[in-house]
Amino acid sequence: MYSYMLVNCSNCQIPLQLPPGAESIRCVVCQAVTHIAVHSRHAPPPSNPTTPPPPSTLAPPSPYNHAPPGPPPNQHGRKKAVIVGISYKYSRHELKGCINDAKCMRHLLMTKFQFPQDSILMLTEEETDLYRIPNKQNMRMALFWLVQGCQPGDSLLFHYSGHGSRQRNYNGDEVDGYDETLCPLDFETQGMIVDDEINATIVRPLPHGVRLHAIIDACHSGTVLDLHFLCRMDRNGQYVWEDHRPRSGIWKGTNGGDVISLSGCDDNQTSADTSALSKITSTGAMTFCFIQAIERGHGTTYGSILNSMRTTIRNTGNNLGGGDVVTSLIGMLLTGGSGGGGLRQEPQLTSCQPFDVYTRPFSL
Repeated sequence: MYSYMLVNCSNCQIPLQLPPGAESIRCVVCQAVTHIAVHSRHAPPPSNPTTPPPPSTLAPPSPYNHAPPGPPPNQHGRKKAVIVGISYKYSRHELKGCINDAKCMRHLLMTKFQFPQDSILMLTEEETDLYRIPNKQNMRMALFWLVQGCQPGDSLLFHYSGHGSRQRNYNGDEVDGYDETLCPLDFETQGMIVDDEINATIVRPLPHGVRLHAIIDACHSGTVLDLHFLCRMDRNGQYVWEDHRPRSGIWKGTNGGDVISLSGCDDNQTSADTSALSKITSTGAMTFCFIQAIERGHGTTYGSILNSMRTTIRNTGNNLGGGDVVTSLIGMLLTGGSGGGGLRQEPQLTSCQPFDVYTRPFSL
């Protein structure tokens, strides 16, 4: 069991790692100090230790308290993944392809990149384990589990397929003035997960020698990890790296690790949930095109994957009418966007490093 306790910031509710013995901790996002009462960290002994609690009070064990089963890490590192697919079934925001995306991504990781099945944590509405339902608390804990205990040589992956949105940013750390968000299953009652929290949970703690890939199939997802550099590419394949470091000076980089994100669209665009690509069933356009690029041998470099994805989406969009695509309802409802007229999304590549990731060999 890891020696760090997870507590929520008293102000912004971001999960914080409390070192052993500490009675307070400062949040790196909002700078608020959270004080931990001594009695809250050490429960009093039961009045009768030999009598177990009634079965109705026993909580199921959380999968996030321990490292996944299997052999210990070797010199080549281990592989861990969190895959989230949310369909929002029986709601006005329902999507058809997100759980398909999650299953296809798990298959790809296991067959093409040798991720052990036990090291892949799936969060979908089809899971029977209550800790694996993709609500806000479970998603937060899964992200924390992904990076907890990572060591040099480890390869981590976060894949999300579901709704995304954005909201006004007021602290000056967004170039476009908006925070990007992911929408858990219970976002209407519990709120969305903001890019600041995602960055604080899985980007900033990442140590030297650990690599994290994020594959985000959602609306407004271009910079949802708040990485410092975005590859701005035109339709002719010409690209330039944009500096998205916060003007406020807030640090959004890693602790020496390497983070690369491929996302479904730019921050001001929506992503499609459609059957136009597979011709069989609904999928997220970005997830389908990413997997297709790998399987067709276009995964040599990050740039070749990005080009392949963009070409497939552009060609599909040119051959579609508006009725063939279900775009994000969240984007329309919360930001006033509109959908229709084929696939009009441009997958994005972002990185925490200033060097050219575009030409680097792709590797998970």
